[in-house]
Amino acid sequence: MKELVNKLKGDRVIWSFVALLALFSFMPVFSASSNLAYIGHGTGNTLGYLIKHLAHVCIGFLIIYWVHKVPYHYFRAISKIALPVVWLLLLYTLLKGTVIAGANASRWIQVPFIGITFQTSTLAASVLFIYVARYLSKTKEENEPFQTSFIQLWVPVFITLALILPANFSTTALIFSMVMMLTFIGKYPLKYIAFIIGSGIAMLAFFLLVAKAFPESRFFSRVSTWESRIMNFTTDKPDEDDYQIEKAKIAIASGRLGGLGPGKSVQKNFLPQSSSDFIYAIVVEEYGLVGGVSILVLYLLLLFRFVIASHKANTLFGKLVVVGLGFPMIFQAMINMAVAVELLPVTGQTLPLISSGGSSIWMTCFSLGIIISVTKKEEEIAEEQEEKARRKEALQRLIDKELAEEDLPNNEKEEIYEEEAMYSIEDNSRNPMNAVLNK
Repeated sequence: MKELVNKLKGDRVIWSFVALLALFSFMPVFSASSNLAYIGHGTGNTLGYLIKHLAHVCIGFLIIYWVHKVPYHYFRAISKIALPVVWLLLLYTLLKGTVIAGANASRWIQVPFIGITFQTSTLAASVLFIYVARYLSKTKEENEPFQTSFIQLWVPVFITLALILPANFSTTALIFSMVMMLTFIGKYPLKYIAFIIGSGIAMLAFFLLVAKAFPESRFFSRVSTWESRIMNFTTDKPDEDDYQIEKAKIAIASGRLGGLGPGKSVQKNFLPQSSSDFIYAIVVEEYGLVGGVSILVLYLLLLFRFVIASHKANTLFGKLVVVGLGFPMIFQAMINMAVAVELLPVTGQTLPLISSGGSSIWMTCFSLGIIISVTKKEEEIAEEQEEKARRKEALQRLIDKELAEEDLPNNEKEEIYEEEAMYSIEDNSRNPMNAVLNK
């Protein structure tokens, strides 16, 4: 175990907070999955869901380990290549996506030959944030005109958001807000940011007008759901979303200070999406105000660590990558908690590292791996470069030896081959010691 820990590079505090959140997630997921177990096979046995969550978390930590070994500046070029691929995946999801849990939204695709589903918008968000960080760091000293930046920066952003919006308004709004924050931190001109915000609002209004004109189209099927959620949030009109909020509030009120105890939640049997979107309500019901506040503090400490990591980063790209990948993770957690206590309308955002769901955990871990790669210390980077140089030098020696042998006259080559044959350990004689004795 000590050797494994020593192999982990980067900010050990971030590693610790991530491990704490992941370890804590097992009990709430194990408890809250009973509703899914009853619906799925009628037994209420949640062991299968616990094993599935364990597999997701283990794969997630392998992703963190592999990604944090990669120098983070490699992702500059990768983001530019990956963005068109992401657009194709989003388009395929929009047209042929899979619907899960009866939702009228195609947000997932099924991976061939494996049978698992993957939410493409989570991958799109991470790639887009890296792309925006790359552009802002590249143009920091160039002062490009707005027309050029609009084509190179904002057209890719709006294409990505347009492909996510029909199925997932909350994710679209979160990504757009985080991009605006990233451009503000990256010293993008404020007058251009104001223009982009106005353009985004105008495009959203146009989308809603088209949705009103063609209400039967499958591309606008989620608009009525958005309207009902906003209406239920602002009024007392009963509906399914209002039912979810009421059950979540009952769960939170039942928890009081110390909670009912692990696995003793009552509302998990009535609350839809109790293991994902509303898992925070189950956490408070079982662990009380103490458990709920502890989770909140962990996320805030992780945010504080992201700020420190961004400040210590050696390059502007590194600073922007930490902000672009770390801050959305924390804001998503805040949104999930705010929905559970009815501070925001129902959004469908999961609680990072705690809610069940493979694609959410994996893409969170992918982002964390890049952030940890940025936090590597100078000596760790030097050690990796030294090891790389040693391997390169050893390979070069082998190449030089081969080239030197090829340049020798034929008679000298024959002498070398004869000398090597004399020291061969292969011997077909009856005495197995002849090879050693001859040497």
